[in-house]
Amino acid sequence: MSRHGKAYLEARTAVDREREYSPSEAIALIRQLPGPKFDESVEVHVRTGLNVRHADEQLRGTLALPNGLGKDVKVAVFAQGDKAREAEEAGADVVGAEDLAQRIQDGFDDFDTAIATPDLMPVVGRLGRILGPRGKMPNPRVGTVTITSTMGPGVKVDPSRTRDIIEEPAAA
Repeated sequence: MSRHGKAYLEARTAVDREREYSPSEAIALIRQLPGPKFDESVEVHVRTGLNVRHADEQLRGTLALPNGLGKDVKVAVFAQGDKAREAEEAGADVVGAEDLAQRIQDGFDDFDTAIATPDLMPVVGRLGRILGPRGKMPNPRVGTVTITSTMGPGVKVDPSRTRDIIEEPAAA
């Protein structure tokens, strides 16, 4: 049977497990606890009271984090013509249209998020079985299908600072 170390036991005594902490109190408590020897993460669970079975009560969106996720994000953009040039100027790592789709079908996976123009969604749609399970499929609900006439704003939004939000059924 494994035992916990001194630092863990000390941190556990500082937390009252029966008490519900407000978000500001919880963050203050986390910051004053001794840190471990690895990169920490914090999970936040929020009860929204939404019924996920009703279409009008779905919660989806993107949360912008002030300090990012701590890693550089590579962006692939599906665009052609002037929009492809704008995407390259805005800082996209990989830009293409049919050629990029073919590379992805052949196994290319060296990007973290994909952005597409609406005119290329039929091309990107064929990649749904590849990009969907990996969470890389462009989606207009989270802003990765640009509807604007320029690619600049979509790519300039720093993806390393954003996180998708999706309502999940309660674990009851």
